Amino acid sequence: MSDGRLSVFKTYKLYVGGKFPRSESGRVYEVTTQTSAAGAAGKGRWLANAPQSSRKDARDAVVAARKAFGGWSGATAYNRGQVLYRVAEMLEGRREQFVREVAEAEGLSKSKAAAVVDAAVDRWVWYAGWTDKIGQITGAVNPVAGPFLNLSTPEPTGVVTVLAPQASSFLGLVSVVAPVIATGNTAVVIASADAPLPALSLGEVLATSDLPGGVVNILSGKTAEIAAPLASHQDVNGIDLTGADADLAKELEIAAADNLKRVHRPKAVDGTDWSADPGTHRLTAFLETKTVWHPTGALGVSGSSY
Repeated sequence: MSDGRLSVFKTYKLYVGGKFPRSESGRVYEVTTQTSAAGAAGKGRWLANAPQSSRKDARDAVVAARKAFGGWSGATAYNRGQVLYRVAEMLEGRREQFVREVAEAEGLSKSKAAAVVDAAVDRWVWYAGWTDKIGQITGAVNPVAGPFLNLSTPEPTGVVTVLAPQASSFLGLVSVVAPVIATGNTAVVIASADAPLPALSLGEVLATSDLPGGVVNILSGKTAEIAAPLASHQDVNGIDLTGADADLAKELEIAAADNLKRVHRPKAVDGTDWSADPGTHRLTAFLETKTVWHPTGALGVSGSSY
């Protein structure tokens, strides 16, 4: 084999509906290495041309997420946990690739990037374990005055737009995406604008795992440009503003009010320690509560719900 052979560069694509389209606009933008250990913006070595998603790509992702919602939300919690665990298995098998991509994306040493990737895999496993337990801590048998049982159970919100963290391209990404789908929602994910490659590679992992197409859809490009149509989209039920700065978050929150989307707007995103125990607040961020009344005793009347 000749030592002078040309390298085969990877072509990164969007992940929508279980497939890998290019942006319908045909636009791409340069992705470069980060030049500081903190992952601050700075142009370094060229890595790839990433797709620059359009409004049409965003709408297509919502259609795919809505189509997948019925099957995914209707699956058993145990089955969802098995699928998430399978994703962790696939990530473990491609560990070296993600270590390299995270190191380049965030300006980290190989050892630090390896720790980040290991934490992200562990985070998938952690959320996989919660799928069949979250109902037990959010549901309840409520006390009522009368011959009735009043039961509250959680249900997924629906299609959720997730603005991934800008600085934490992989561990932060996993930390915001996994809880959304663990609880039965489907997701349209906007990757970190400057460091989208780990997110786009995650799409390749999801496509080869047991996750049904459309449950997670991953877009790259300018965060504000993609998020604006999603925040006002009438078929999007919730939005996570983690990856938005204060001004953009305010604009998107106003747009989301049009159809009463459930909005998650965390505080002090820039200072978030993604390696810390995540708790359960993200698992409950996109859940609705269904309350069922059922008569007790000898009434013999069918229960009703609202």
